[in-house]
Amino acid sequence: MTTDGQALVDPVGDTPGAREIGFDKARHANASALLFDNLDRNPDAVAVLAPGASLTYRALCHEAGCWAAAFATYGCGRGERIAFFLDDTPALPAAFFGALYAGFVPVLLNTLTRPDLLNYYLSDMQARLALCDAPFLATFDAEAVNGTGLEAVIACNGTGPTAAPRTLTATEFLSDRPPFAEPADTGPDDMAFWMYSSGSTGRPKGIVHLHHDMAYTAESYAASILKLKPGDICFSVPKVFFAYGLGNSITFPFQAGAASLLMPGQPKPAAIFEAIATHRPTVFFGLPTLYTALTRAPEASTADLSSLRLCVSAAETLSADIFNGWKALSGLGPVEGLGSTEVLHIYLSNTETEQKLGSAGKRVPGYEVALRDADGNAVPVGEEGVLWVRGDSNAPCYWNRPDKTAETMRGDWIYTGDRFVEDTDGFFTFQGRADDLIKVSGQWVYPLEVERCLAEHPAVHECAVLAHELADKRLSLRAIVRLRDGIEANAATTADLQDFVKAALVPYKYPRFVTYVSDLPKTGTGKIDRQALKEIPVAPEPVP
Repeated sequence: MTTDGQALVDPVGDTPGAREIGFDKARHANASALLFDNLDRNPDAVAVLAPGASLTYRALCHEAGCWAAAFATYGCGRGERIAFFLDDTPALPAAFFGALYAGFVPVLLNTLTRPDLLNYYLSDMQARLALCDAPFLATFDAEAVNGTGLEAVIACNGTGPTAAPRTLTATEFLSDRPPFAEPADTGPDDMAFWMYSSGSTGRPKGIVHLHHDMAYTAESYAASILKLKPGDICFSVPKVFFAYGLGNSITFPFQAGAASLLMPGQPKPAAIFEAIATHRPTVFFGLPTLYTALTRAPEASTADLSSLRLCVSAAETLSADIFNGWKALSGLGPVEGLGSTEVLHIYLSNTETEQKLGSAGKRVPGYEVALRDADGNAVPVGEEGVLWVRGDSNAPCYWNRPDKTAETMRGDWIYTGDRFVEDTDGFFTFQGRADDLIKVSGQWVYPLEVERCLAEHPAVHECAVLAHELADKRLSLRAIVRLRDGIEANAATTADLQDFVKAALVPYKYPRFVTYVSDLPKTGTGKIDRQALKEIPVAPEPVP
């Protein structure tokens, strides 16, 4: 396998999962067909809704064709990467599918990225061209672009500060460009688009996906779990630049001829409730932290959620408290699933009719999963093992990172590094990461076990547990806790939390240090930011 050309030989090929769902990879030579097939099926149906705007499939395909022509006229070469620094507006799917249609490679970047990290991304992908929403243009400063080879930034959705390289408005860039006539002659195993990993264990990795990968997630997860039809409206609060959001907002609705509701800006509860009331989506995608914020928001008491028929949760474990809170508000319990950027979307999922709270669900049709021990041997049902997954949406490699590729892409399987237990009904429950064991008082402890225990205490709103190194190099446990409203952060509360853990688990697993915060730091996806937790000062150990 090479990472310096356009075609990447997919190591998966004809798998049992593909045969299970009847996936014909040869039919998916260019991922833009997900959009353009709607010209024959329902050209005048609404494709995207957004504040103050909506586009039919006919209009969106026209715009995508214009973007394809503009990229080609600029001089982009086949397989060339184009940086996308865009929020969720109609410009994103138009430009994204335009790039795919013409054989270029869009790279979706988190718009919260700092200039120094943006410099790394631009250098790594060797981008000459970037698209950026006007509010984020200041990020493309000298620190971000120096030494990268970036030639121009295309400002979308308005104007803003001038970026360090040449800046053009989208109107100027697209001026007098007739739509691209025919899609590029790509193949299903040609490189289509990239996303970057979070970089929590080193510098971020460019995750390469191929032209057939999006369709595979639609024919596996979406067909089995979502069951979308024309007339459905999907609303994903997680952004399109995340793999979860890409599937929710673009792949799945466009494959089904449904519509996508796109909401730019920060996902504040009031704005989310207003969007639901105004546009009446039928399928809602969130994550546990979001469902908690919505359930406890002042606007929740008057929210109109009657249009929803299905709610989905991913990214973190969904607790019974969050599930029941959202169900009481909306009448729908979120359907929990687990996926990854490397696999592109969800491969373990509960369903509307089969759910076990706290579990990631069962294997999604189209994917094979296996739990293995440290030697790669399968473990029996009921025993803990590391999860491996195989499916035709698996990324073939990390860009120019053969060492990391070898660690994760093991033949036609992906080694997730996540520990699970499978029960006799086929449900998988997350136990933590393979590398997050902490030895406390000579005994191994999984922080997630303690975290889950603390979360059950009635005083705890949310919490995280991590290792803390003592002066003598021994390890102890530290809890960072956000208390529920009205609970005082004092020594008595700390003692109560510690006694709760000692009673529920075993004494040595209690958190010796407890730090109280007004809010836990979050990543762009809304997950707890484990790296940022380490920067929070340690509260002194209470006197025994």
